[in-house]
Amino acid sequence: MIAAQGREKLLEVKNLKKYFNVGHKEVLKAVDDVSFTIYKGETLGLVGESGCGKSTTGRTIIDLYGATGGQVLYSGKEVHGVKEKSKKKELTRKMQMIFQDPYASLNPRMTVKDIIAEGIDIHGLAKNSKERQARVFELLETVGLNRDHASRYPHEFSGGQRQRIGIARALAVDPDFIIADEPISALDVSIQAQVVNLLQNLQKERGLTYLFIAHDLSMVKHISDRVGVMYLGNMVELSESDELYDEPLHPYTQALLSAIPVPDPNVERSRERIILEGDVPSPIDPPSGCRFRTRCPMAMDVCAQVTPKWQEAKEGHWVACHLHDDEYKHG
Repeated sequence: MIAAQGREKLLEVKNLKKYFNVGHKEVLKAVDDVSFTIYKGETLGLVGESGCGKSTTGRTIIDLYGATGGQVLYSGKEVHGVKEKSKKKELTRKMQMIFQDPYASLNPRMTVKDIIAEGIDIHGLAKNSKERQARVFELLETVGLNRDHASRYPHEFSGGQRQRIGIARALAVDPDFIIADEPISALDVSIQAQVVNLLQNLQKERGLTYLFIAHDLSMVKHISDRVGVMYLGNMVELSESDELYDEPLHPYTQALLSAIPVPDPNVERSRERIILEGDVPSPIDPPSGCRFRTRCPMAMDVCAQVTPKWQEAKEGHWVACHLHDDEYKHG
């Protein structure tokens, strides 16, 4: 695992907000005041229930969605609001994305060669067609495919193969940072481990940094150095992976982890699960104070009145919960 102390900050997300207008006067707060840092060479896992804002956070970081507020810094430089084309182009080359759905993210009318080479063409990374083709062949082999696949179309491949093509496309421009947005959730279980192992090998070989977005908590633990937990547009906890799984501080994280099945049937039968009552509230009209309070088994009166601060409960372990705030934790 990669320790944060003394490492170079690659990406800084500060008070990021992304709101969508969904009605005459209604606003959906998909990402609301999220802050975290990603260090060079690490994998930060981002987890939470469906609809918590994980994917929207990733897409807003990379500027596929314009931010409503806050700041994203990549190597100290602003990502959003860059108007100079050459600077914007350089940023998009350094930051790439692997999408969740390998069926929808590849153009069905383009050959694999042209899909992978699109970034190479845009950034002028090949001097001629021969070099372009050689780079495509190399990338296909890097992700476990072969050069014969270059002339085929996406519909001729399985889901796992399509995801490998998506990974090759992301690698084509030699990025430093990749956002992997649930890259295995649409794949068969037998293929998921292969894709995760591929991502880990590429990270070692190329010195890549990942934001790995997923809802499979056991897989996130396997691949991530640190893990952040989101709930209803807010970040509620962030720490080293082992510490988060061994000693979760936020009641929501504790509930999520209690739902992970244990392979030992005797342990599985005897262990206590935390069952959350009620449904996830609407991000259009979230609860006052702590957004988790309506489902939290440990909610206090203050939780309805005051939004918990995002603070470091102990070194490297951040949480937004009144139970760990000296001002309120004694009730």
